Amino acid sequence: MYFKNPEQDGIELQERNMDGFDNTMEALLPTLHQQRTYDYVLVADKVEDQEHPKFRKQVAFIDHLRKKNMKVTKIIHDDKVFYGVRAPKEIFDKYRYLLKVSDACNWSGDRKCVRIPHSTRIRVVHYILHHTHINTGENLRELQEKGVFEATFCLHERNKQKVLKQKWARWSALCTSQPVDDVRSYFGEKVALYYLWLGWYTILLVPAAILGVIVFLYALAFFNTSPLIKEVCESDTVMCPRCDKWCQVWQLRDTCTYAKVSHLFDNEGTVAFAMFMAVWATIFLELWKRHKATFVSKWKVFDWCEEEEELILGVLNDPDCHPKEFRHSYLRSTLVLVLVTLMLVLIIGLTQALVVFRVVAAVLLSEGTWEFVRDHANTVAVMLGAVLHYITMQFMTRVNKAVAFKLCEIEKTQSFAATERSFTVKMFTFQFFTLFSSLIYVAFFLGRINGRPGSYVRISGKWRLEECHPSGCLTDLFIQMAVIMLLKQTLNNIFEFTVPWFKSYFRRTTTKKLERKCGHCYKNACREEEKMGRDPCDICKLRDWLRNYDLNDVNFFSLFNEFLEMVVQFSFTTIFVAAFPLAPLLALINNIFEIRLDAIKMVSLERRLVPKKTNDIGIWTKVLEAIGVLAVIANGLVIGVSSDFIPRLVYRYHYGPCANGEADVHCMKGYINDTLSIAHITDLSVRKDFFPSQLITESGFNVTQCSYKDYRNDVDYSLTSQFWLIMAVRFAFVVLFEHVVVIFKCIAAWFVPDSPMLVKNDRLKDKLCRLKEELQDMKYRQSTDV
Repeated sequence: MYFKNPEQDGIELQERNMDGFDNTMEALLPTLHQQRTYDYVLVADKVEDQEHPKFRKQVAFIDHLRKKNMKVTKIIHDDKVFYGVRAPKEIFDKYRYLLKVSDACNWSGDRKCVRIPHSTRIRVVHYILHHTHINTGENLRELQEKGVFEATFCLHERNKQKVLKQKWARWSALCTSQPVDDVRSYFGEKVALYYLWLGWYTILLVPAAILGVIVFLYALAFFNTSPLIKEVCESDTVMCPRCDKWCQVWQLRDTCTYAKVSHLFDNEGTVAFAMFMAVWATIFLELWKRHKATFVSKWKVFDWCEEEEELILGVLNDPDCHPKEFRHSYLRSTLVLVLVTLMLVLIIGLTQALVVFRVVAAVLLSEGTWEFVRDHANTVAVMLGAVLHYITMQFMTRVNKAVAFKLCEIEKTQSFAATERSFTVKMFTFQFFTLFSSLIYVAFFLGRINGRPGSYVRISGKWRLEECHPSGCLTDLFIQMAVIMLLKQTLNNIFEFTVPWFKSYFRRTTTKKLERKCGHCYKNACREEEKMGRDPCDICKLRDWLRNYDLNDVNFFSLFNEFLEMVVQFSFTTIFVAAFPLAPLLALINNIFEIRLDAIKMVSLERRLVPKKTNDIGIWTKVLEAIGVLAVIANGLVIGVSSDFIPRLVYRYHYGPCANGEADVHCMKGYINDTLSIAHITDLSVRKDFFPSQLITESGFNVTQCSYKDYRNDVDYSLTSQFWLIMAVRFAFVVLFEHVVVIFKCIAAWFVPDSPMLVKNDRLKDKLCRLKEELQDMKYRQSTDV
């Protein structure tokens, strides 16, 4: 006996005989579905002149398809020509055989399918179409660029499309689970994994959002009892003018509201929350790997290799093809590196331009006629800068995409999968600098390089750099993040849905007219032909093709844009979360709607995406891991450098009343005054920075001194020992914070295995069954030969 379990052997033999029965039945029964299914449709402008280059290239391309045994049906409608393309059964028999003998793809579910899924048919035909060259060497993409063909698309399956609409792609299904298996069978594993990841990300945002709300409520609970807020609101301190010319000296208590808002996002709770979010990012990724492993194992694509499938499809398209060999050029790599550096310098330059805009805007607003705007010029300038930053992001997104694509062309990658990885890394890098350069400036440079009275840093020797509020710089970072997140998510979702909807709505007229023309035919003749296993009439074919043609176009960037949008949101949720604890809550609310919005758009408003088979979200996993590392660094720096957590800590235990042994006094009493330094107006260097009219209070008194936020000596304006102590503690905290969080991240990554034991055991059993099956096949062949 070769097998230890005879019952299992009997089951395997029975399954083998049934497979043979299914194959026999497939040969005997009329191949109705295969006859009626068109895998792809090409659309071209109708050309009357047969000597026209466009017409000749159309004919040449169609002839090349027919030489590959493709069935092509031509239907002319008005000024358009539609070509329906259908691949023969022999191509898919070869595809299944090549899957079986391949190294990495032999566990695919397609290998054992009696009937190839329509999603696989589309993927194979898509590859063949885009790798067919006419005599001039032009492929389909180049022919489209030259206007030979207007559009190419695969067809929606109306029955499955209707099921997806009922289960998934509707607003009433907002809080229901996603039918990921149905999405996978229709759109392929790549799209299904995107929605699986998005759903998992949304679920794990729930604890982060709850904790963020708790931190916010904690700050709100001590809103009116904080001694820091009380000190600001009751202060009589006269502050130095915040701008040139028109700004006058002001009372610190005038910014009482600002101090209260700052306390909501700069308190002890944000430290613990930032640590939690840094560890949360790692736990999320580890749990995602486990969650993904369960599904890719069930879908039989655990070991799938996209590069190897490209080789298989290449052989199907051309049995005499040669592999595209791996190449590396130091010259090309150096050129790409230089161009990437120049692009990053340009992006950072735009950030500096935004800084200049904010400085100039603050000056101009302070000179305006509106009293409210004049009194809050710095805050309004921050908000205007955030809006301009959003507009810059939208413009630079298109520039970044074009540059990243050109850089990939220079690299000459070996496969489409390699090109996709390279493009993703470059595009995300450009987008990251575009989105976060301004935030990095606000977080780590704003108010720290602006100088002091008598020695202000000025742009072109004219405009003073903006300052932080005496309550801290974290509120400016919060305003930037809140405006960008709300604008980006809200406006993106509005345009993402309404634009395709309006386009689809206005393009339906032709299809509806044809439906009325074909109504009687569809109800009678074509239905009878369907029962007999024959094709429907040309009008019914054309109606279906037009219905798909009138939908919005899709391409490689369609799914990429969705991934990029969510990964950027993940960056906002984790990297600067110490300044904005409500970011996970906003992300959660957005994602609940984002899932259905993307589903409706993909099922009802857009042409069908080409189903892609894969076993992972690709390079995005590495990008998310990099974001997790950046989150640790950024949040450590935000808490240690940007916030006033460390200065308050040092004051409490070294300079405050409690450190000096005073009883019955709050430990933070006098903190705000301790953070302020005094500038004497009698000093010539100070006096030259202000006009006499700026040094008059609202009550009409001339001031002889004013305060500003810094740790400087009142005599020679040198930095005090307290400044250097705080600086040392800041850096010590950053190092300690990052090491502690990294240790927790490593423990979390070790504690949570990438694959569940159930998945590993199932794969082990699958391998054993396949080995037994191969051995049984060998015995069967030997007995047949005898």
